[in-house]
Amino acid sequence: MKIALLIVYFAVLIGIGLYCRKHATNVDGFVLGGRSVGPWLTAFAYGTSYFSAVVFVGYAGQFGWKYGIAATWAGIGNALIGSLMAWFILGRRTRIMSQHLDSATMPQFFGKRFGSEALKIGASIIIFIFMIPYTASLYNGLSRLFGMAFDIDYSVCVIVMAVLTAIYVIAGGYMATAINDFIQGVIMLVGISAVIYAVLESKGGFMSSLDGLARITDESVTTTPGIFSSFFGPDPLNLLFVVILTSLGTWGLPQMVQKFYAIKNEQAIQKGTIISTLFALVVAGGCYFLGGFGRLFSDQIDIKANGFDSIIPTMLSGLSDGMIALIVILVLSASMSTLSSLVIASSSTLTIDLIASKFEMSESKQVFLMRILIVVFIAISAVLALIQYKSSVNFIAQLMGISWGAMAGSFLAPFMYSLYSRNVTTAACWVCFIFSTVLMTANMLIRPMFPAIMQSPINAGSIAMIAGLIIVPLVSAITSKPDKILIDHAFAAYDRTTVVPQSVALGKK
Repeated sequence: MKIALLIVYFAVLIGIGLYCRKHATNVDGFVLGGRSVGPWLTAFAYGTSYFSAVVFVGYAGQFGWKYGIAATWAGIGNALIGSLMAWFILGRRTRIMSQHLDSATMPQFFGKRFGSEALKIGASIIIFIFMIPYTASLYNGLSRLFGMAFDIDYSVCVIVMAVLTAIYVIAGGYMATAINDFIQGVIMLVGISAVIYAVLESKGGFMSSLDGLARITDESVTTTPGIFSSFFGPDPLNLLFVVILTSLGTWGLPQMVQKFYAIKNEQAIQKGTIISTLFALVVAGGCYFLGGFGRLFSDQIDIKANGFDSIIPTMLSGLSDGMIALIVILVLSASMSTLSSLVIASSSTLTIDLIASKFEMSESKQVFLMRILIVVFIAISAVLALIQYKSSVNFIAQLMGISWGAMAGSFLAPFMYSLYSRNVTTAACWVCFIFSTVLMTANMLIRPMFPAIMQSPINAGSIAMIAGLIIVPLVSAITSKPDKILIDHAFAAYDRTTVVPQSVALGKK
């Protein structure tokens, strides 16, 4: 059953990739689907790019173990801050200004918005450096699940996942990714709901599981009775940092913001906001909620020997073959959807912002180069994942947190402020870029020298994002004002008159 379901699943993905070849003949079509993607596809593409095996296996297990049922706050934050507020604050303005400036990537947006080729190149280099380890980390959550479900070497899993993702992304570009993301999103919605029900039923149902969790104590964490079933858990401050990094971080990640570039129309934004929020509430909320019950299986888990990544697979190991098959496809869906989004963002950035800007290239050559680079990026990430698995090196998994902190810390504030304010300066962007990348690199290399609160990459990444929100307006206030002609051109995007029906906006008498 497990093998048969996987074969059907892979056949559908490849078929969609081949079907969407007609949408991937030029740069706009390959990278953005011709900016004609509807609300359901855009919302699901946003959600499935957001949540991967890293969340389902790694973060849900780790934070559920540390904070108990309070870890669900991370999922709620992902829905309200990472989805609802991101769509509401960034969605419409990103779509309008990016189209007006004819930008298809985040570095290209910075370059045209501020009239700075250097700024575009700087943003491209940050993405290139910090995206690859993030891409490699997507494979990590699959190893234990495949070891539990199949007698197949993890290396085979990595290679199969890499090859299949490459086929449908190379063939159909963004449109194939968006359609496959929709299918993968449906699998994730159904899968996480079924898994939660099955796991809790194995412990006597929700109330029985909650009662069992309330009876667990861990003196190394706290002596407070019932703390793991409480509203805020044993460590509210560090839980807050988790919420900030995993929720606010999406506002500055290139592969997430790029989804707004491709939105079809106003109605797509309105519907997409609701759909993506509900999707995140079910998937992210469900993942962290499930992880919160991890301590019920503490008699089967050895954290010191096997790490936090062993928690979720252990919780699932006693389920039926059919349920395990669904879980494997669920985690594959989560990982492949995020992987496809990352490699499109990486290849388009390198092609459009670094190579094509230096050498004259036709659109067909740019699309061909992007396809080549997709193969390169996927191959590098697969090799790194195999190196980690074979040598038990853990630095790649650690770099996932570093990657989020560096990219979101660098881009969140400059990007968001530049959509709303005429006063943001090029110098402010540079200071934010440098501050965040230096902070996160130092956190990786000399972590023991940091204050205790910042020794966690999650806490350091959250601080980088918050600091950027202060750095950009502060530096903009004390540096030379941007060129008025350049700014007027960018903000002219919002001044164009659009006639709409009264069902959309009330008119005068």
